[in-house]
Amino acid sequence: MYSAKIMSLDKLSRILATERQNSRQVVFTNGCFDILHPGHVGYLAAARELGDLLVVGLNSDASIRRLKGERRPIMPEASRAQLLAALAAVDFVTIFSEDDPYALIKILRPEILVKGGDWEPSAIVGADLVRENGGRVLSLPFMETYSTTAIIQEILRRYC
Repeated sequence: MYSAKIMSLDKLSRILATERQNSRQVVFTNGCFDILHPGHVGYLAAARELGDLLVVGLNSDASIRRLKGERRPIMPEASRAQLLAALAAVDFVTIFSEDDPYALIKILRPEILVKGGDWEPSAIVGADLVRENGGRVLSLPFMETYSTTAIIQEILRRYC
């Protein structure tokens, strides 16, 4: 079942250490993934192509409320994690409660850190940590057509 891909930070850290012994490169990204859409799916597939394993750090419900307001998230973290884990491109999902993934990146030490095209590589949280370890930081092309906020606004326009 997909839920086997969803794990605690401690367990994930141990698994990645073993994978690195087998020369596997870890790609890391993070986000809210509140309403999964084709832009997310394409972005995650592109991220996965950069290395051997894709780890997604998923913002907890509490951190999304702090970042985006009390009306978000739309979907609870367990559901969001399950949807991400169901994607073939995603190898592991871990939920974090901080507002940014800095502490998570420090522990997981990915070789490659990616975010969507709306982020300049120099502004990506944890870029310093990844570069210090000889890794790469990339901003992947953004699919302008899709956004969770735009989807929510369209639903409200049509049905409310």
